[in-house]
Amino acid sequence: MDVNKKYFNNISNRERALFEGAITMGALFHQFIGIPINLKSVESLEQSIKTAMELQPCINKVNVEINRNILKEIENEYDYISLTGEMLDVKVESNYSNGRAIIRLKYISELNYPLMYVEDIR
Repeated sequence: MDVNKKYFNNISNRERALFEGAITMGALFHQFIGIPINLKSVESLEQSIKTAMELQPCINKVNVEINRNILKEIENEYDYISLTGEMLDVKVESNYSNGRAIIRLKYISELNYPLMYVEDIR
């Protein structure tokens, strides 16, 4: 069975790239928010998120940066905090055939919100 013809025949390659990138970003956000993190674990968590998300269909590249300044401010007896959307700056590049999308998650200070948005689409 050709899954693409059966389930995605009503959208363009560009729309498919956007769909796959957005699904991946949503999965990333809802799977990793709340995970314990500190300065010792930040690099391995960034790599783990990147590696896991690149397994998703059509995902070619993932860049994950966690704000270390927030982690440097940890002052509690456990020496960790939970990951929040405000700490993340993530780019997901998705390609399907000749369609390409870059989905971004970034904390926007004027909105006081970690915003997911389409940074580029072709």
